[in-house]
Amino acid sequence: MPLQDALYNWLTIKVVTDARSDDRAALETEEMFFSILNDDHGISNIQYEKNDGMYNVQYLHENERKQTRFPIELIEIMLTQIQAEPEKYVNYPENE
Repeated sequence: MPLQDALYNWLTIKVVTDARSDDRAALETEEMFFSILNDDHGISNIQYEKNDGMYNVQYLHENERKQTRFPIELIEIMLTQIQAEPEKYVNYPENE
């Protein structure tokens, strides 16, 4: 998976986990994409902020600080869909 795609996928689900911290499926998916970034691309120390219609993502790659940007509407599409149809995205409790 190309780095730009992995960053997009990670940030899209990270926005969901930030809004739904009890969503186990989203948390597991975010961890998977973070592992891809870390293990396959050597990315660490990822930070992001939302401003001026964009998500700005900064990260370390080979000890060099890099950044990329994504439009807000592109990143928040999954969160928007979940919020529009919450009955389709129910959180189920863990089996005890």
